[in-house]
Amino acid sequence: MENDWVKVFETGRPVEASIVVSMLQENGIEAVEMNKVDSSYTLFGKAEIYCRAIDVEQAKQLISTNYEE
Repeated sequence: MENDWVKVFETGRPVEASIVVSMLQENGIEAVEMNKVDSSYTLFGKAEIYCRAIDVEQAKQLISTNYEE
């Protein structure tokens, strides 16, 4: 991953991460999920969402407006 990617969201539930990635992509923001949840012990680790640095402000706004944890 290039250096201009910034983490904008993290959760312990990969399904939620997928929902957020889809929402960002539907709004024209390139986003990727990095799943760091342990495959054997799913209580450990987080799923993280990254987007390009130029989109961070818009991504965080979309997440806070449209996604309720």
